[in-house]
Amino acid sequence: MTIHLSILLFFPLVLASLGALLPRAIAPVALLVGSLVSLAYAVLLLFDFDTGSDALQYVTDDSWIDELGVRYMLGVDGLNLWPIGLTTVLFAASALWICVRPPAARTRLYAFHLGLAETAVLGAFMAQDLILFVLFFDLMLVPFYFLIGQWGGPDRVAATFKLVVYTLVGSLLMLAAAVATGITADAGPQGETSFSMSALAQAPIGDSAQRWIFVAFALAFLIKMPSFPFHGWMPDGYRNMPLPVLAVFSGVLSKVAAYGFLRVVLPIFPAATQDFQLVILLLALGSILYGSAQAFTQTNARLILGYSSMAQLGFITLGIFALGQAAGAQGALLQMVNHGLVVAPLFFIIALLVERTGSEDIREMGGVAFRAPVLSALFLVVALATLAMPGSANFAGEFLILLGMFNAKLAIAVIAFTGVALASVYMLRMFIRAVHNRVGPTSKSFDLSARDALVLVPLVLVILAFGVYPQQALRHSEATVQKVVGAAGEATAQQGATP
Repeated sequence: MTIHLSILLFFPLVLASLGALLPRAIAPVALLVGSLVSLAYAVLLLFDFDTGSDALQYVTDDSWIDELGVRYMLGVDGLNLWPIGLTTVLFAASALWICVRPPAARTRLYAFHLGLAETAVLGAFMAQDLILFVLFFDLMLVPFYFLIGQWGGPDRVAATFKLVVYTLVGSLLMLAAAVATGITADAGPQGETSFSMSALAQAPIGDSAQRWIFVAFALAFLIKMPSFPFHGWMPDGYRNMPLPVLAVFSGVLSKVAAYGFLRVVLPIFPAATQDFQLVILLLALGSILYGSAQAFTQTNARLILGYSSMAQLGFITLGIFALGQAAGAQGALLQMVNHGLVVAPLFFIIALLVERTGSEDIREMGGVAFRAPVLSALFLVVALATLAMPGSANFAGEFLILLGMFNAKLAIAVIAFTGVALASVYMLRMFIRAVHNRVGPTSKSFDLSARDALVLVPLVLVILAFGVYPQQALRHSEATVQKVVGAAGEATAQQGATP
């Protein structure tokens, strides 16, 4: 079966661009059609993917900037197959949301920027040329700059400024590191410059060069996640971002950074990865503890989810850097998908609760369960899916991550385990305060409407399906993960054997 990845990549942007030229009411529908086409292609990939292969599939490889050794190269393997599916699902849900709940102003521009964002994220996941990856990674910032700056909250200017400054610094470091990698490696034919990731992974790069290039990539990825202590842009950004936009931002964009460690850092810089393993693990542990503690103390629902996402990304980073342990990396990939599936509907639910209660503060909600039992039941399902309960995909992901860490760094694994307990505390606290106890001034029902159910019910069904059967995602990723972690694992073993 031939699936040209450019169709999957550019269809959302093309349809959103056409919608921007059509009447205002048609723009969200055009965006939805583009997102659904990409979703359909992603589903075809899931069914057609060759599970036993660790090689790239559906490869698109065309010349682009021959003089610099840059190619337009896209591909799919076990690392990006399910993140691509996650991206198409969440952007389709957001497109459907603005179809049933269009923004009050500049609907065509709003839809265009969401289409551009989906193309940028898909491009970052599918790019197999390092410069192309950097281009799409930087392009992700552009639509969110406008989405926050034009449709954000009262402090949107300050939030946009912080987001741009933090992420732009990281992006510039990554661009410099990418250029240095291509020039240093000479990975092309006859020693020519090449930015093909597969070629770079086979090219020898000196340990000293690996170390400073690793630092540049790591800073860019840690800022984008965000990870402690590089999260200064996150509180203002989460407070002011429109909730449908925040759903895809938190559900997908942070995963691109974690994916970057697996796609770029581990295979190309194995020696530096081993050297900085403990530093990254300590930062990940700090994200788990700090994010969990902050989520427990916050009363703004957005920030509770924001800090909980920081903690979950800490777990994902732990799994990635359990070097030589394929279980940890597989658990990290599984957790990327599961966290995205869970956090997006949580933000949609928060938007509905704010509409019904008039506040984002969980202390001013309450009593929703009596007046909106269906909405509260969906909220309960999604909240429980974050608690790593047996039978959930979150349980499988965190179990594999901790299993990998127990085999790699026992002390860090024991401390990280407290994050699992803290997650149950802050998520149950949020659910109980939001829907139980206090009854509002009116007993009038404001339960889930049909238009809201169109968005939420499919997402909850996907969560349940993924929780019941996460094995397929593990099978799809197994061969590629073994290949990727092998280089870093060999570097670890060699250093351990050095007298």
